[in-house]
Amino acid sequence: MSLKTRLQSDKILIAPGVYDGLSAALATDAGFEALYLSGAAVAYTRLGRPDIGLSTASEMADTMALIADRTPLPVIIDADTGFGNALNAQRTMRVYERAGAAALQLEDQTYPKRCGHLADKSLISASEMAGKIAAMADVRASEETLIIARTDAIAVEGFSAALDRAEAYVEAGADVLFIEAPQTRAQLETIGTQLGARIPLLANMVEGGATPITGADDLEEQGFSIVIFPGGIVRALARTAQDYYQSLHKNGSNKPFADRMFDFDGLNEVIGTKEQLERGARYGSGE
Repeated sequence: MSLKTRLQSDKILIAPGVYDGLSAALATDAGFEALYLSGAAVAYTRLGRPDIGLSTASEMADTMALIADRTPLPVIIDADTGFGNALNAQRTMRVYERAGAAALQLEDQTYPKRCGHLADKSLISASEMAGKIAAMADVRASEETLIIARTDAIAVEGFSAALDRAEAYVEAGADVLFIEAPQTRAQLETIGTQLGARIPLLANMVEGGATPITGADDLEEQGFSIVIFPGGIVRALARTAQDYYQSLHKNGSNKPFADRMFDFDGLNEVIGTKEQLERGARYGSGE
């Protein structure tokens, strides 16, 4: 089922963050219907750096292609600002679509951007953002590929301005709206009431971020169609990895940590090593 078709359902779509083939495979096996490739997660894992616009379009496209090779699920990819002006945004659409993305999320920050839950963001004009949305729509190869328009205006211009920008982005051709970092439950409810009946809405849950953590069922009742948890897996992994390295350094052995990790066979089972080897053998034997 395409992402576009799935969003016709009244049931909210939960899209966990992924950052490579392994995380995508694990999320797929857990039963999710779609995935979210987070620019922040790629910056955290590939660069070991914060989400302040350091990840490049090519790094994101390479990661998208690896994930698409590993899972059949539709993937929403973080396209940041489109990496420049409207022409850059068009190229980002073409490259990401070829890499296998089902939807591109575009935001109205200036370039380089920063995480939507960090302070001191700045925005381009609503008209420039609308132009980028239209430009991307003009070059997408498939009408099934969605454009998710994100505004970061709440923290910069205020909540009312964010709603105004959202309206402009609907007019420009956005398929989904993403108003980043609502600060209260009342703001979430207003977004859902004012816009949810006309266009799918995306909510972003960031642990410790500006928005109160709200469950999927609750968000569905408020009018949201998608909820993403973009960096949760990396925060969980980083905590576990920190504990692992500290344990290894202290003990000089993995034994004290063994009950918190896969052994050799356990990981091979998760990633399908036996099945891959059997498939290779069949091809090698000419069957």
